[in-house]
Amino acid sequence: MKDEKGIYSHRVLGWIFLSFLIFHFSFSFAKNDTIYNGTQVKLDIASPILTPATHQWQKQHYEVAVNVRLAKRWYPTAELGYATNGGFMRLGCDLNPLKKHPESPHALLVGVRCATAVQEGGYTDCWGEIVAGCQVEIYKGEWQTAKGERSMSFYMGWMGRFKCLFTRQERYFNPDYIPGFGNRDKIGWGANYYLGWRF
Repeated sequence: MKDEKGIYSHRVLGWIFLSFLIFHFSFSFAKNDTIYNGTQVKLDIASPILTPATHQWQKQHYEVAVNVRLAKRWYPTAELGYATNGGFMRLGCDLNPLKKHPESPHALLVGVRCATAVQEGGYTDCWGEIVAGCQVEIYKGEWQTAKGERSMSFYMGWMGRFKCLFTRQERYFNPDYIPGFGNRDKIGWGANYYLGWRF
């Protein structure tokens, strides 16, 4: 059991290192460009419907994401959520691999996440995710102020998730549902449908 715990500890540390590595390359890539390109807040409207349908009907799931666009391609991201039996957080970064028009507000996104959840009874779990999706701009407004031109955009998009659970509890009873992950299996899948606001 100790060897198994060591394996999962190394996986967690490796995932965290990969996330920091992506952040490092995002800033290196931005040396000759405008670094900051706006902040986006996204609300997941799919999970409150999908979670009760695909798991136990009593389960509820709400989540919001915040990202910062750097050098037009990179999106360091934090995701926070609440479920019926606890809360969760994910940290990571997305990349828009489209090269021809990186300035476009529309984007394909691929990335990684390191996530943790805490629930009733003190149970803590940690997992990693590989994510992929897209977003499109559905409205953009611009106006003049004393400090110059301001703009605000609204987005919609989806995100698919492949999840790998790192932790294994040694207690006699383990909750069968993990907030933000789903049923307690070694791997899992998920999807989000977002409405976003960029400012």
